[in-house]
This record gives sequence, structure tokens and C-alpha cells, in this order.
Amino acid sequence: MNAVTEGTFAALRGQLQEAAAALADGPDALEGILLGIVDDVDRAVREPLEIFPVCHHSPASALAMARRLREKQPKVVYLELCEDMAPILTELRNCRLPVAVQAFATEVDGLPAEWAPLSVVAPITEASAEYQALAYALDTPGVELVLVDRSCDHVFQWQEKPADPAEPAGPDAPAAQEEAALHGDAVGVEIGDLRPRFAELEEHLLRHGRVRHWSEWWHQYVELPLGDADHDTYRQVMLLIGSLFRRLAPGDPHRVRVDEDRERYMWTRMRAHLAETGTDPADALYVCGAFHAASRVEEFGVHGAGTFEITPPSATKWQYGLIPSSHAAIEAQFGLAAGSVSIAASEWAKNLRRTRVAPYRLAGQAGTRTSKRAAKAVPAAVPAPPLDASDKLTGFLRRPPVLDRLDEAELLGWSVEIVRAARRNGYLASTADAIAVFETSILLAGLRERAKPTPYDFQDAAVTCIEKDSVPGRRDVRRLVEIMLGGDRVGQVGYDALPPLARDVHDRLAPLHLKLQQRGVQRALLDMASRPELEQCSDVLWMLRYLLPHGAARPIMGERRLGERPIQESWDLALGTHQRALIELGYEGVSIEQVLEQRLRRTAYGPQATTATVLQAVEDATLYLRSRRLADELGRRALEVLATERSVDGAPEVLRRVRGLLAYYRTSEPALPAWIESFVTTGYAHYCTLLPTAFADDDASVRQVAAMLGFLFSMEGLALSLGCDRNQLELAVAQSHPEDPAKTALLWAARTQLGRLTRADLRARCAELLGNPLVVPAYPRYLSGFLHALEPVPGLADFVVEAVSHAFAQLPDPVLLPWLPTLVTTLRGSGADLAPLLIREAGRVFPGRLADLDAWTPPWRAEPASADPRPARDRASALRGPALLAAYPATCDAVADLLGCTGTWQSAEPAPPGAALLARHPDTGEALEALLATP
Repeated sequence: MNAVTEGTFAALRGQLQEAAAALADGPDALEGILLGIVDDVDRAVREPLEIFPVCHHSPASALAMARRLREKQPKVVYLELCEDMAPILTELRNCRLPVAVQAFATEVDGLPAEWAPLSVVAPITEASAEYQALAYALDTPGVELVLVDRSCDHVFQWQEKPADPAEPAGPDAPAAQEEAALHGDAVGVEIGDLRPRFAELEEHLLRHGRVRHWSEWWHQYVELPLGDADHDTYRQVMLLIGSLFRRLAPGDPHRVRVDEDRERYMWTRMRAHLAETGTDPADALYVCGAFHAASRVEEFGVHGAGTFEITPPSATKWQYGLIPSSHAAIEAQFGLAAGSVSIAASEWAKNLRRTRVAPYRLAGQAGTRTSKRAAKAVPAAVPAPPLDASDKLTGFLRRPPVLDRLDEAELLGWSVEIVRAARRNGYLASTADAIAVFETSILLAGLRERAKPTPYDFQDAAVTCIEKDSVPGRRDVRRLVEIMLGGDRVGQVGYDALPPLARDVHDRLAPLHLKLQQRGVQRALLDMASRPELEQCSDVLWMLRYLLPHGAARPIMGERRLGERPIQESWDLALGTHQRALIELGYEGVSIEQVLEQRLRRTAYGPQATTATVLQAVEDATLYLRSRRLADELGRRALEVLATERSVDGAPEVLRRVRGLLAYYRTSEPALPAWIESFVTTGYAHYCTLLPTAFADDDASVRQVAAMLGFLFSMEGLALSLGCDRNQLELAVAQSHPEDPAKTALLWAARTQLGRLTRADLRARCAELLGNPLVVPAYPRYLSGFLHALEPVPGLADFVVEAVSHAFAQLPDPVLLPWLPTLVTTLRGSGADLAPLLIREAGRVFPGRLADLDAWTPPWRAEPASADPRPARDRASALRGPALLAAYPATCDAVADLLGCTGTWQSAEPAPPGAALLARHPDTGEALEALLATP
């Protein structure tokens, strides 16, 4: 860079050279920086196309912009904003600020797939220079607005691919991280980002400025001095700040390259537009951040040298819209202090009243009004005076700070208002506190060498004087001051600016007669019995509950289950509060049914899909969409996932889902779907194969193995009717050899269900465990296995009650008491299925009155002893079988007919009658009686 010793800023260059020589031992580096800053300002000032440097959401920038637009009346406004966002800007008039322009892409093509979904937001407030330029260009006839910044697609093209997909990278990664909780996982487009990138410089400014954070420094040393500055002074000071921060930024190669490429991109677009339209650069205005206004790239200016090749966008399809924003979201995006944007909005309103400058506002926009007095004060359009190229920096930098006199009325009003707000929030504040806040604000301003207390001084004084040692309510005093000075204002997107999906939701919920765009919670009462048309509203609400965040649509009364129809429902709706989430649904489809179908398919076909999650998608498709086509498709997908699974982690959830779907199809369909029949047969073979391994695997819990057995036993009838072989289950149980006591008890229960183990043998084994002192400490684990066995073998409920009773009667306290929490957690984990069985069986076995307890004898002890080695149940069957069949000869004759025998019970024909058949084969009669008799 060649230092210019003559010209507009010659005097300033000389002073800076002297200062560099006095402050540094080797003045070459410092002198180069200081003179380079002046050269940057001189270069930008002399550019034929007027450059207007701004700072994001700065009242001083907005005020200067409004003044300059009324003086210059440019015919073309070039704005630093993503060029592909231009078509959506006209919808700003249907919104209440602050809002954010958003670009959204759910599926990527040509960009890393792990970045999806892509989102870019550009927040806009009324107290911002960019909004003034937008309002002027959109509402002034004959004025063209041209967005010149890189497209949203190039924002991601120019990012570096992160090593970890979970961590954002690239130039806008910090913005994405800071605002993730407020604007979603979106990259924030910063219009006029102006903040030191050199940490030591910012620390130096804060320390010597006697302020706590950057927002307070900017308000004190830039906003207030530039509030009344003329246009030339404003431009030169902003260019100076932008060049200073640019030259002292750390040398991040990627960040520097992206910044310079953005500037080349914008100047290429502007030169191309000027050449195509023949616009005189004097009739145009270029609005950009002060950081980019002090550019040093070779393509700088209308007559810049060189060309910049702009790469074509990727094949990613972008969608555009407007979403509500808020002061808190903007502060998070730009890393500002909490409440700084609210204070800026208050300062903007005060500047308008003080200077009587008429701002530009979009015609018909909600929440904005132009007073008649301000409208009358608008000066007539006059030719703009030529830019003054004289040195305004030297005088501004050498001028002592203007001592703004204390506005006692304003400060007194703040003090009274904060005390009133503190009282409403539970503080014991009084008039004395208001006086103390007033005096302390002045004292703090004096200690910080300020003639007038700033809102930040007042905030510190209020915290000191009112917030003693505790916060009685939800809000502390600092938050109350922010609310008093403007609060966290939240924008709103009007109905006409909503995407088709959001408008369709509002239209379909119109029968509820609610103000759905209003923020807050509203109660909706649906009586489908008297108003059947509300059932469609119920369908919409249940889908919104599935798609939107928690709290947007919350059912108070009513539920949706398979096979049930709603009668009455009550809902708490907060669609206005969650308007952003509803709008973003519109980027995924044209109706909520389409979005829900896409979400279900994404869940079912995702890489992390399990059989349980796919079955849940099948159930959701049936519940919310009532789509048999989609349910069958997802059911076939569940069958594919089940065939590839090699673990039993999801067995309990699979069992619960399949049982519910089977019960639904059996009661509502004439025949079972083909996919669920295939699922049962495949699942039967699949779990039979995995059963021996699961019994021996320490990682497989007893609950998961019990769920596998529950699937096999409860689906056995259907599986056998569809062609499965029961020998496969018997072989799987025979090959199972668990070592864990709980799984061992579960295996015993399975063998009992298969008839390989009698009740007497089961009782004998439990008695043997209780009689072995070495096994007694582990006996509760066997009982836990029996409790889980109620899932596959609910007929063992009486035996489990008996075993638990023996445990309470015989186990010593050191063993029994530690087991009780395990018993409670087991019943609590599967309480919906196991506890009712135990309670019902215990109610049948135990006496119902306390007086009968002393004379009560447990049924397992009341059985008479017998020399017959067979179990008591088998002995009873042997005694009752022939008598029972003889009492019902028709049954015996029917069985004889099934076996191919002719004749009747009383017949004397040669063919063996039923009685003769019974006498010849007594075991068959006994087995039939045991099958028909009630256990």
C-alpha cells in the first residue's frame, strides 16, 4: 500500500505518524496500520458509487439512513443481503417486526448430506438501517432494490466441511451456535456485523471505557456521538471503525478469504447491474456493513480491476419465507448483551421524537404507525447536496465529548416506573427506593465520567437499590428494567405472508372460533357428539401435536387410541407462540398430512430405525392419517428390519406394538393384513432362533427374554395356523441353559407352559431353593424371574402369589428387605400388565375380611396327602374324567365321530361306541378333560 501524503486527510496522516513514532519503538508496523486505516476511509469516500456503512440494528445507522434517503432520493439501492431472498421481501408489509427472512432446504443435492436440513435467517427490526432502505425502495415508485450478497446456497458452499458433523464450521458457525436455541439450527446472515475480532482490542476498549460489555461501549462511544452527526461525519467515522476492526482482526485464512470473496461477489453484481441498466452511479446507494465498506480487494469500486468468477449454485432446492423473531434471538445471533436490542429500540424512538426525522415504514404494516405530525415534518424531495470530501475525521476525533445535559424528567420517570414494576413482582420497594435509584444513577454516571446516566447505569443502580438479597418472583430487577425499556419484543407473520400449509391449518381450525395468531395459551373445547364437523379439527390438532414442539397443541381431555372414536376433547393451543415452528412445516410440504407422511417414512427408513420404531410409525399412520396404504408399506418395512436385527433390545416394545395392532385389525378389519401375518411367522422363527443365545447372554435382560417368550406364546396359535412348526419352539427352549437365577426361573415357567414341567415339580424346585442356605440369598432373583414370567405365562399368577407368600414367610429379613425395592421396580416397570394379574389372583386367594385371616389356610397347604405319586391336579383329573364324559354322552359321541368311529353312546352296533372307546383308551379321556376343565 502506498501512503498518500497529500490529499483530503493529509493533516490526519501527519498526526497519526507523530503518534506512531511516540507510542512505539519501531513505528513502521503501527504507522502502517494507522495510515492504512486513513487510506481505506479516503478510498471509500472517493468512490463514485456512494457507500453507506451501517452497523446491524443500530439506531444511529437507521437515523442516518432515513436522513440520507430523504436527501438523496436514490433510484437504485444495493443492499448487502442474500440475493435469492429478494422475492419474499414484499411480504414484510404483512408482518409485525421483528421478523426474520428465512431460506430453508430439507434435502440437499451437491452439499454434504450431514448438514441437512439447511436454514439461513436474516433478522430485521424497525430500528435498523436495512429496514429503512427496504421500506424506501419497496414503497417508492421508480426505485429498484437489488440484493447483491452471495446466495444462501453460496453461504454453505463457502463453508469448510467440519471434521465432526455435529459441530458447525465455516465463517458463520459462531452465529449458528449462539442462536441455535432461538432461531433453530440456522446460520445467521449478519447485515452489518461490526465488532472487534481481536479479543485484546475489545478487552482494551471495555477496560478504558469503564463498561462491562461491547453493547454498552458501542452505545456510549458510537451511538450517542453519531446521533446528531451530519452525513459526511457519520460515513467517515463508520468507515474508520470498520477499517480499524478489519486491520486488527486475527489472521484466520478461511475467514479472511470468505470476507474478501463476499466483497468481490457484491462488487461484481453491482458492476454488472450498472452496465446492464445504464444507471448512473451517482443515482445509486450501496448499503453494507462498515466492515465490508472499508474493503481492500482489487475489485473494489465501480471501476475496479479484475473479475470474480461466481460458481453456479448447487442443485439443492431452497424455499423462502418469514418467521417471527425477537430481540432475544437477535442478541443471541450477534453475541450482544441481554436487553441491548430493546434499549436500541427505545433509543430509536427517542431519537425520532428529538430530531423529528420521519422514518420509512412499509405501508399497511402491522405495529407501525406514522403520526400526522411526523408526516407533516417530512421535507420535500430536493436534489441531494454533493458529498463533502473534506476531512471530518480530524475534527471529530479531536473534539471533546459533548456533555449532554441531564434529562431529569426522563430519569425520574424511569425511577418511578421501576419501583412500580418491582412492587408488582413482589419486591418491598417504596418511594425512598425510587429516590435512591435516581441518585445512584447520577452517581454511577459520574464515577464513569459520564454527564448523563445511560440505560446501563440506570440498570445497575436499580439492581443495587431494589434487589437486596433475594428475588421474590420469577423476574429479577435487571429483567424488569429490560421489560420497562422495551422488553423482548416478538414479531409476528401475518396470515397473507404465511406458507400454504400454515394458512390451511388456520382455515381448518376456523370452526373453533379462536384467534390462532395471538400469542399465549387458548383453550379449545370440542364436542363431537353435538358438532360432528369438529372431528376434522380434532384430526388436525392431533397431527399438530405430533409435528410441533411440546406446548403448541396440548390435549387436556381426550386421547387417541386404535379403534376408538373421539367424543369430547379439550385442548390448550399456543400456535401464535410457536408460529415459527408452524411456518417451517410449510417448507416440508403443502399439507400437514404430507409432512406427517414424510416424517413417518423418514423414521422408518432411517439408518437408526428399529423394528419397534417402525411399528410405532405403523401405529401413528393408522392413528393420525387413517391410511391403510401407508400402514401396509411401513409394515412391510418393519418385516425387513426384523429380519436383519440380531439383538433383542426392542423385544418388549415390539410385543406391545404387535399385540395392539393385532387387536385393532381383528376388531376393525375382515381379515388380517398380509404384512402382519408374515410378521408373526417371521417373528416366531426369528425369536426361536435367538432364544438360546438370549438366555445365555448377560447383556440381554430378563425383561427382554420374557418379551420374546411372550411373543412366542401369545402368537403361537396364529403362527401355527400360518404354517409354523411348534417343534422349533420346543427345541429352542430345550437348548436354553441360563446361568442367571432370574432367567432360570423364566425358563422353568416356559417349560411349564410347554408341558415339560408340572406344577408339582415347580413347587419342589422352589422348596429346594428355600431349603438350601447357600441359595437363599439369591432366591429373590428367582422370584423376579417368576414375576417377569407373567408376561409370557399369565396362567402362573396363582403360583407367583404362592411363591411370593412363601418368600415373605420364610426369607430372613437381611435377604427380604433388600429385595423389596427390586420387587417394587419390577412391578412398576411392567405394572400395566403384571400388577393387575397379581392383584386379581391375590384377591381370589386371600380372605376378603381381616376376621377370616386367623382361620384361613392357604390353598396350597389344604390339599390332602396321597400315596398316588401323581400331582393333585392329575389325580383329580383321573377321578373326574370318566364321570364327566359319561354325564355328557353327546360330547363323547362327537369326539368319536371326529376320530372316525360310528355309533352312539347307547348303541350296541359292532362298531366300537363311545363308551367302549373310552374304556379302551382312558388316557385320551383324561387328557381331554384336563384340556376342557378350568385350571
